[in-house]
Amino acid sequence: MFAVYVVYGIVINLLGAGVTLWDKHCAKEGKWRVRESTLLLVAAFGGSAAMYITMRWIRHKTRKMKFMLGIPSIFLLQGLLIGFLLSRSLLPGI
Repeated sequence: MFAVYVVYGIVINLLGAGVTLWDKHCAKEGKWRVRESTLLLVAAFGGSAAMYITMRWIRHKTRKMKFMLGIPSIFLLQGLLIGFLLSRSLLPGI
């Protein structure tokens, strides 16, 4: 079961980085952008770490407090939730 969590984490973080890169590309090209709600949803489902690193690396959405505070907050809450679940042995297979 642990392998499933690892694979999910890798996939969702790659998706988070990819959607951030795509949004930056669309912004430069003047094309349709990715909705902010979609970006935040991907972060909430576990892509927050890679999304934040990518945002800082490509300087995308760094002036928007919703993202500069929101994404790290989501990441922190996810870490606390995982820590709580691990301490209670509520994650099967770990």
